[in-house]
Amino acid sequence: MKTLNFVKMVGTGNDFVLVDNRRGAIVKAPDAARRLCDRKLSIGGDGLLLAERSKKADLRMRILNPDGSEAEMCGNGVRCFAKFALDKRFAGKSLTIETLAGLIRADVKGDVVKARMIDPSDLRMDLTLRVDGRSENVHFVNTGVPHVVKVLDTVEGVDVERFGRLIRCHADFAPRGTNANFIAFRGDGTLDVRTYERGVEGETLACGTGSTASALVAARLKGLRSPVRVRTHGGETLKIYFSKEGQKFYDVYLEGKVKKTFEGTVGL
Repeated sequence: MKTLNFVKMVGTGNDFVLVDNRRGAIVKAPDAARRLCDRKLSIGGDGLLLAERSKKADLRMRILNPDGSEAEMCGNGVRCFAKFALDKRFAGKSLTIETLAGLIRADVKGDVVKARMIDPSDLRMDLTLRVDGRSENVHFVNTGVPHVVKVLDTVEGVDVERFGRLIRCHADFAPRGTNANFIAFRGDGTLDVRTYERGVEGETLACGTGSTASALVAARLKGLRSPVRVRTHGGETLKIYFSKEGQKFYDVYLEGKVKKTFEGTVGL
């Protein structure tokens, strides 16, 4: 049996399996992701992150979801990737990372990683979706991957698995679907966010691009200033920084803690 070295890392509740694939250790990435991300039969994780060579940046990051699909971008994943690259001496404390969504710059300071996100696009406020026989008011923005944001009085008690799945598979976002975020405003201006992630096909403890999308929508709705603090379902906090000109957001950054939980060798 072929064996593979890996590192398991967590970014604010999002957990990932990271592998040095610069020499092509993994050929069939979708198959590897489905196997390695299985929480009962293997390592388990919200995604498989492959470090590969790049002609455009210090490294290329491939993001494979647990279902084998490849994602354009992952905010918490890119932060874990940056710390992984520094720990393994693939790159320095500041590095550029090639993703399908574009180039990302990340800076590592101890266990805190701050990454400049892809400039958001396709911001659409006050959309009406017909969901489960009801008309729902939602907002949409692409922060590297598509996100719907639904504002609630509280995120406690919301059936994220059911409601999120209905939005994720809604005909308006076919054929690839969307991620679904449910947010509520706290008295101190912090956001509570819960996210149903496409590709994971379930709720995760955090989502970097989802937290970013939620913060930008909140800034548009409530005039919140940078940085916006987001409390994830896992209980940790992310900070989203941004600049704004008119209705346009730019210079968007995601900041939070990351940690290595363990590393080892796995059969593939």
